[in-house]
Amino acid sequence: MVKPEILEKRPVSIPEVKEMLKDIHKRDEELSFRGGKTEDYINEVAQLTFKKSKDLTKKLNDLEIPRLKPEHIIKIIDILPDSAEHLKVILSGFNITITKENLKKIVDALDEFRPTK
Repeated sequence: MVKPEILEKRPVSIPEVKEMLKDIHKRDEELSFRGGKTEDYINEVAQLTFKKSKDLTKKLNDLEIPRLKPEHIIKIIDILPDSAEHLKVILSGFNITITKENLKKIVDALDEFRPTK
């Protein structure tokens, strides 16, 4: 039985997974069953393009909020909370506390990138 080797372990956002699936689809011409199901799900829930998610990641990193790690930023980008209260609920799943001022900074940054309905 083949044992896969982990080359890299890092969090990825939904738009980044969508971009990876596009690359796999180009390379293999067809996705596997699981790849197809993943692509269907991602197409339903992805709110940002890959470029916008990268820009938002950079903007959130530039805010230099203490204790905010890449995995927190990825989760914020995937969900795009619309208020400080929603952001606080999302971050409550992690062992992190952020001041109200910093929560407001994050939500303000998200407002610039949030798609209009």
